[in-house]
Amino acid sequence: MMRDEAPLVPLAGCTDVYVNLNFGTLPATRYIDLWPLDALRRIRVEGDRLSIGALATYTDIIRSASVRRRLPILAAAAREIGGVQIQNRGTLGGNVANGSPAGDTLPVLAVAEATLVLASAAEERRVPFASFYTGYRKSVLRPDELIAAIEIPRVEGRQWFRKVGTRAAQAISKVVMAAVRSGRPRVALGSVAPTVVRLPQTEARLAAGAPIREARRTLEGEIHPIDDLRSTAAYRRRVSGNLLEQFWTETS
Repeated sequence: MMRDEAPLVPLAGCTDVYVNLNFGTLPATRYIDLWPLDALRRIRVEGDRLSIGALATYTDIIRSASVRRRLPILAAAAREIGGVQIQNRGTLGGNVANGSPAGDTLPVLAVAEATLVLASAAEERRVPFASFYTGYRKSVLRPDELIAAIEIPRVEGRQWFRKVGTRAAQAISKVVMAAVRSGRPRVALGSVAPTVVRLPQTEARLAAGAPIREARRTLEGEIHPIDDLRSTAAYRRRVSGNLLEQFWTETS
């Protein structure tokens, strides 16, 4: 149907689509409901990879022993997305496809160096998460493709996640950070750029053993936040620096 009856907008939990429909900002008029596709809901370990189906809900992720054991920061992010009703309906694939720079799971997938499995009627292809987004809410996903699964390799090191918003939950992130402390530190931020961003310069400073204040200055120059209704660029830059220091202190 995605190939032969295009254009169709895929629907899963609808937690984002319905908001856009309510505000009249979604021009599409034809949709396809993916919710019954249980094959896209599986969470399992395949070899050395954790495979999470795109229709896995945040509740599924929170309850999954495999996720809690291998990627606890993803379970932590899922617990802070909306209320229980949203967690029961919202899906990981939907968060990825929606592409909001404030998406709480996206920095986690960035530092976990996930791979997205994209499926069409003709083929299946794998795209590194770092190569998926091309701009604000834009990606390499083709009109005839669906996100089928998210594959995550084993993550070595101490994992860390923090969301800063008006409230701990049921609020859009002002800043959200995920990080991994190991011999190769990894740091990603949401709500500070048009897309979720890894911070290679900051990571390099941390790996080189630079003082955390120096790494903070690098971070503050590496991000490009904006002023909007939720916060200011100055606030986001300062909080991002605070989170970096907190991450480094708490994982020492």
